[in-house]
Amino acid sequence: MNANARRRTVLTAGAAGAAALVAGCGSSGDESGGGDASGTPTGTASDAASPGTSADASPGGGEELASTDDIPVGGGTIFKEQKVVVTQPEEGEFKAFSAVCTHAQCLVSTVSDGTINCPCHGSKFSITDAAVETGPATRPLPAEQITVAGGSIRLG
Repeated sequence: MNANARRRTVLTAGAAGAAALVAGCGSSGDESGGGDASGTPTGTASDAASPGTSADASPGGGEELASTDDIPVGGGTIFKEQKVVVTQPEEGEFKAFSAVCTHAQCLVSTVSDGTINCPCHGSKFSITDAAVETGPATRPLPAEQITVAGGSIRLG
């Protein structure tokens, strides 16, 4: 076997391994629970209000996610289709974070007892600032921009 044939074999094996890794860490959307892929709110939990919250923006902003009444105080709601979790840590304080776990990119599935929970490896994130409370994740969930106006929560 010459050097080119060995190189091709190694590259082919590496590509197959990478594909298997991506497939294993991906989410089909079915295992995350709590709603459907239509963006129906899912889960109950804790906390809201994010660094990306704007209470002054015009209601014509981005896609409407929910009514402020739909997000439980001290809990949260996961929007699977948009891959966003909105929390309300205290009454009237809404936060939004990516619903994609920073460990293995699984979709978080529940919000309970003050944390946003990933089903894949057990990572838990604070509902107030998305900081890691339990690993294996080492980075917080990224903040998402939302607009809260007239009882409506919108992306952007």
